[in-house]
Amino acid sequence: MTFQQLLTDTVLAFVTLGGAFWPLEWAFSARVGQRILRPAWGVDFAFFLGQYFVWAPLSVLAIMAARPLLQPEALAGLRAAVALQPTWLQVVEATVLCDLCVYGWHRLCHEVDWLWRFHAVHHSVEHLDWMAAHREHPLDGLTTQFVCNLPAFVLGIPLGPLTMVAAFRGMWAIFIHSNVRLPLGPLGFLFGAPELHHWHHARVEQTRHNFANLAPYMDWLFGTYHRPTGEERWALGLAEPFPRGYLAQLFLPLRDLVFPGRKAQERTQPS
Repeated sequence: MTFQQLLTDTVLAFVTLGGAFWPLEWAFSARVGQRILRPAWGVDFAFFLGQYFVWAPLSVLAIMAARPLLQPEALAGLRAAVALQPTWLQVVEATVLCDLCVYGWHRLCHEVDWLWRFHAVHHSVEHLDWMAAHREHPLDGLTTQFVCNLPAFVLGIPLGPLTMVAAFRGMWAIFIHSNVRLPLGPLGFLFGAPELHHWHHARVEQTRHNFANLAPYMDWLFGTYHRPTGEERWALGLAEPFPRGYLAQLFLPLRDLVFPGRKAQERTQPS
């Protein structure tokens, strides 16, 4: 893919997403009065550009390169059986297994310290909107996408039938971060509502709810479901100090991984 193609796709994505979500955020604001150019919007715009120009294309290449390694001969019989199923059933199976894997992985990212160092970048955002959805460390995004696609790879499900599902999941992930309060009714049990994920971003010592971004029924099954009531007035972001710049947020988790003692030392120093 050429630079011109990347630039065109990035501009098109920005115009499309902005045109879709800014009117929604104006008409159905979860936090009334939040400005479009709110604090740290520029940092999230840098993450947006980084994702579309660099990290997303590299992630696709890495995931596709790993695909042949995830189809062992021992499971050839299973893949043959899945291939005989109708396409709709393959898609349902892959989607449910993806939801289960992502739930487990997301929860681990909050409970395992070295995973949290990367995932904390996403939780450092203090104002949620559609742009904030793009604040994500590239290694956090890569591993999440890998886990999401793992069931389809192992089962040998063709990527074609899953393309529309993947596109929908991507748009919905942006929707649940947007500054929108829009009741979904019964659909809210199958598809995550913004208020569920907004609560997941609450500024607390340890997040304990709403790990299934796109499948609330997983939280219901595992006892981590919580639907807040009333206006959204809770603080967002991290309870721990964290750098605010784009490059600093990219490199801090890597530094902490290489020098884990340094992070512990900083925690014990008086503020």
